[in-house]
Amino acid sequence: MRTSGCSACRALLRAARHRDVEAAQQRRMQSTASRARRIFSGIQPTGIPHIGNYLGALKQWKKLQDTAEPSDELFFSIVGLHAITVPQEPGKLRQDRRDMLATLLALGLSPERCTIFFQEQVPQHAELAWMLNCLVSLGRLQRMTSWKSRLAGMKGSKEGEADEGKLHLGLLAYPVLQAADVLLYDATEVPVGDDQKQHIELIRDLAATFNSRHSTEFFRAPEHIFTPTSRVQSLTQPSAKMSKSAVNARSRILLTDEPEDIESKIRRAVSDGKYMISYDRDTRPGVSNLIDIYAGLTEKTPAEVLQHLEEQRIDTLGKMKRSLADLIIEKFTPFRAEFSRLQADPGYLSQVEQMGEQKASAVARERMAEIHKLVGLA
Repeated sequence: MRTSGCSACRALLRAARHRDVEAAQQRRMQSTASRARRIFSGIQPTGIPHIGNYLGALKQWKKLQDTAEPSDELFFSIVGLHAITVPQEPGKLRQDRRDMLATLLALGLSPERCTIFFQEQVPQHAELAWMLNCLVSLGRLQRMTSWKSRLAGMKGSKEGEADEGKLHLGLLAYPVLQAADVLLYDATEVPVGDDQKQHIELIRDLAATFNSRHSTEFFRAPEHIFTPTSRVQSLTQPSAKMSKSAVNARSRILLTDEPEDIESKIRRAVSDGKYMISYDRDTRPGVSNLIDIYAGLTEKTPAEVLQHLEEQRIDTLGKMKRSLADLIIEKFTPFRAEFSRLQADPGYLSQVEQMGEQKASAVARERMAEIHKLVGLA
């Protein structure tokens, strides 16, 4: 009789916990019924961003902030836990984190309008990632394009030829941590490039798996906000993506580059020796890459850029390179000034850091408390 009574009590307690969680979820849904969106996105602290980072993500973040409704919530995270999936020098990583925070502010993101925070200061990210790791199969993660590309890139090998034993678990589980980042904040939308669709599918599947296992509708499946900007390629090797890790510094334009450096890099950017201007990614990748950069900075299509150049009587490749260099210099001169000012004010950066941690942690703690009840850890 005692055993039966205890079992009944435990069943009642479990039912009560689920009712509490469902009630909290219902209150949140009712309180946010008129809210248009809750958006989450993250960026690794890998040093000063280059122009490809700006056109691929940061420009979109600023646009989302400027066009958001007053009821929209935006969470922008500097994701240090993702950064350490590859070896990092502690001193440099520490500086890169602070530089990335200054970069986001210098580009115009407002800590009053957005929640700007360091991922690693909110421990619930890692905790939820572990819970989600328990729901995803090894085979699913091994089929992720990000894992396959790491394998292929180990020795310039083709997919399937590299030794998986030399890679770390953090790289394999990287997409699960991404899912935790998004689901922890109950995000409705995630701004991503077209190459991230597979990751969004995993996030949605993990949300559905958790809900099914625990008989709840706690996690909602986020939608992706497609970022249509073309991928910016290397200035010295247009077949490769622009990267901060490339050996040749002339391959990229950093947002903090001085005007003379920008002029030099654009002037020496790989083309094909032809003086005419035309757009064809297959036959003229170098020239097309420059036009793509021009298009991204001016909110035009490549065809509209060509028309603009023709109207301005910019009819040679040399003239186009000078015009593009001038455009980049004009675009980022205010940023460089504000970035330098922020670097000279570490006290303010610390205030923003603290504000972001408090705002993000408040949401994360509440959500994780409800997850604990659903899973049975509370």
